[in-house]
Amino acid sequence: MTDYRAVNRANWDERAPVHAASPDYRVADFIRDPAHLSDVVTFDLPLLGDIRGMRGLHLQCHIGTDTVSLARLGATMTGLDFSAASIAEARKLAERSGTPVDFVESDVYGAADVLKAGSFDLVFTGIGAIGWLPDIRQWARVVATLLRPGGRLFIREGHPVLWALQDDREDGLLVLDFDYFEHEAPLVWDEDGTYVETDHSFEHTTTHSWNHGMGEIVTALLEAGMTVTGLVEHDSVPWEALPGAMTKLPGGEWQLTDRPRRLPHTYTLQAVRTAV
Repeated sequence: MTDYRAVNRANWDERAPVHAASPDYRVADFIRDPAHLSDVVTFDLPLLGDIRGMRGLHLQCHIGTDTVSLARLGATMTGLDFSAASIAEARKLAERSGTPVDFVESDVYGAADVLKAGSFDLVFTGIGAIGWLPDIRQWARVVATLLRPGGRLFIREGHPVLWALQDDREDGLLVLDFDYFEHEAPLVWDEDGTYVETDHSFEHTTTHSWNHGMGEIVTALLEAGMTVTGLVEHDSVPWEALPGAMTKLPGGEWQLTDRPRRLPHTYTLQAVRTAV
């Protein structure tokens, strides 16, 4: 069986420096302006609330723009990612922007082996992360293990309905073409680009991914000893998920142009580890 970690890691190792160099990630703004926050974290602020003084962990942090943003909001942040190249770029960003963050290289499922159990007040997971993981129940157990009793999970993610849509239709129809529910076999993609503008010619173009239904995510957290405290579905997403069918909104979000209320674009889910 192909090792999905090795396949995906090779892809993300190649993407990381390309993303750091792209204006889409606005690395220069982080370095120039000590108050600059990523668009994703800016969107999250109304639900995220005051995180000053919290010990925070950002799972699947990539090059660290959201992690640095959370640190700038007053949390003591750790970022974790399985890509050595991503962690290298994240450390450079933190150093050059003057924002103290601790970055750790590890697969999500091994996070409890390299970080102290029960040591975080907040676990944050951002857009486009959990789809690279095959088992949502194992993810939920890791989250619960790392949080202190009463600690909080905050995740904003692409909605599983959005991930299941065919994204290249010219007729404007919304067609469910891919798995909505988690399935053992991955969706295998071979794409020669990435989601930022670049002239880079990629060598590692294959990725393996999985969708996870909303019920599966919520159930996994409940089984892991978490209490769900909030679930909000949004009618926008921070990238042009359906090219040619979306309109860019102020603040960097995108929305379906035609009757956007038909489609849950993203969701924010919050849960608390049950005190024991």
